[in-house]
Amino acid sequence: MRSFDDLVTEAAAAPVDGWEFSWLDGRATEQRPSWGYQRQLARRLSGVSAAVDLHTGGGEVLAGIERFGTFPPTMAATESWPPNAARATGLLHPRGVVVVTVPDRPPLPFGDEAFDLVSSRHSLETWWSEIARVLRPGGHYFAQQIGPATMLELSEFFLGPMPGKGAQYEPEAVRAGATAAGMEILDLRLERLRAEFFDVGAVIYFLRKVIWTVPDFAVDDHRDRLREMHDIIETQGPFVAHATRVLVEARKN
Repeated sequence: MRSFDDLVTEAAAAPVDGWEFSWLDGRATEQRPSWGYQRQLARRLSGVSAAVDLHTGGGEVLAGIERFGTFPPTMAATESWPPNAARATGLLHPRGVVVVTVPDRPPLPFGDEAFDLVSSRHSLETWWSEIARVLRPGGHYFAQQIGPATMLELSEFFLGPMPGKGAQYEPEAVRAGATAAGMEILDLRLERLRAEFFDVGAVIYFLRKVIWTVPDFAVDDHRDRLREMHDIIETQGPFVAHATRVLVEARKN
């Protein structure tokens, strides 16, 4: 059984660039949505001539498309955090994908009606007006987004009660945003998925990487609560939370 201090030291030093979670293998689990986003995205990419993936992270999801299909002749990706942009560039450039580093706010650095498909996975904000602008008429937006109250149990453990957390991600809020931008919702689904953390180091790594769960998280600032969580896991078993995911597909009229 590893000590609290050992677990904290290890997790606080682990690199958190990119958007893959292999560091958590054997230390945490999370159910996957039933819809198979990556496979569905691959099918859509194979049928278009130009596409862009927004908030691509380290490019891991897009790079995995090769297992299921091919990229269109014009394929771009955007990322705002420099360490992730560098990782995505190294991963995606050899595959013919242009990675563009962008500010974490609109506008997108592309011309009007540039793409047949805009995709995104786990973006915090959907820039509906910009998505509609860069899509050609009849073009599609296809995304797996975080949902309302995602990881609420984890957020509330550190921050206290958070009623209404993530209301902007409710499916009907997504529908309203798309409609206001002149887009038609074709598919809209919500799933709630069980996650388990088997040691406090896994929690620290997750909070350092998925920064919106506990904004401004820092080990030193939250050490007392982390120690409480360590004791809970040691005596009661894994800490359980629930992720929520929304699948959305919309078409530009």
